[in-house]
Amino acid sequence: MQTYDHGTFLIVLDCADLDRSANFWCPALGYDCPYPQSGPYLQLVAEARGGVELLLQQVPETKSDKNRLHLDLRTRDLDAEVKRLTQLGATVITDEPLLEHDWLWHVLADPDGNEFCVLQPPDDFPWP
Repeated sequence: MQTYDHGTFLIVLDCADLDRSANFWCPALGYDCPYPQSGPYLQLVAEARGGVELLLQQVPETKSDKNRLHLDLRTRDLDAEVKRLTQLGATVITDEPLLEHDWLWHVLADPDGNEFCVLQPPDDFPWP
């Protein structure tokens, strides 16, 4: 198997309003915004460093279809985390929690309509 030395990677998320998106995603993920805006980009980094960086990219068009890629956020308390995220500006897409292979989850959307999931694993999940 061939390996590539590409360094770290980041996830780019399209948004209409950089400030609104940063005001949601920074507290949602526990990230900081240590760098000034550079054109249509704003970089968010994990407070503890070492996490995947999130790059917000301001785009003129609105989201029109389902995401082809989305974030999954694991939590020990699904209801509490969904409540916290909705207080930050997320919208709950699923009326009831979904269940598959003993995992419960809700689908939510950020203030720009980008879907993401909040997952509660089974009790025997080996948390890092």
